[in-house]
Amino acid sequence: MCQIARCCPRDLGWPFSTWSLSKLAEVLRTNGIAELSRETVRQILEAGGVSWRATKTWKASNDSDFQAKMARVLDLYDHPPADGRVICVDEFGPLNLQRPGLRGRLQNPPTGLPSEHCLTRH
Repeated sequence: MCQIARCCPRDLGWPFSTWSLSKLAEVLRTNGIAELSRETVRQILEAGGVSWRATKTWKASNDSDFQAKMARVLDLYDHPPADGRVICVDEFGPLNLQRPGLRGRLQNPPTGLPSEHCLTRH
């Protein structure tokens, strides 16, 4: 179920692009996999580490072997090796990087030398 939930429904032949708990429960029922309530589906997904949030963006791959590669990776998530570790690397790239020090900067920094500024009580 977790592997199905991690896939785009259109890639599996369904006429919609995002999952809802109801749609996933219906797909499971239609395919004879299981008859589960929405709440049971939610609990199973949560236990399987599948977060259930609205998709903000969706990126598709142009790699012809993408589906096979994705299935291997998702299977590794669902069945990690007993004698090893699974290490995930985010390859999102420079859009995900933040320049250091931007959080602490003032929106309108004071002009002049730092020694010219002090706190005063009124």
